[in-house]
Amino acid sequence: MNNMNLAIKVFGRLKELGCIIALDDFGSGLSSFGYLKKLPVDVVKIDGLFVRDIDVNEMDYVMVRSINDLAKQMGKITVAEFVENNDIIDKLVELGVDYGQGYIIGRPKPIQQLADELMAAR
Repeated sequence: MNNMNLAIKVFGRLKELGCIIALDDFGSGLSSFGYLKKLPVDVVKIDGLFVRDIDVNEMDYVMVRSINDLAKQMGKITVAEFVENNDIIDKLVELGVDYGQGYIIGRPKPIQQLADELMAAR
């Protein structure tokens, strides 16, 4: 993010067009907090570094709880990355994280395959 003012302008314009903006890998660097404060984002994606061991590491649990609480205070939607087992899902539900992303939920696939599967499920 070399030009914060330009990013704010572009994100603002995208939001006017109806786009939803996500801040990816939140927590992986101290700049995350500055971005969250300044950028008009709608979604905070909590870095998988904290999520992947939330079921066995109390400090990771506290970090995810803190990030989620902060994002909620700011009116943001939260998404946890690297959700790999049901114990992690249980912890995220307990904390009130909105969404999860990870192999237990779904593996990456080509967009056409995903579209075909969604259409077939209708």
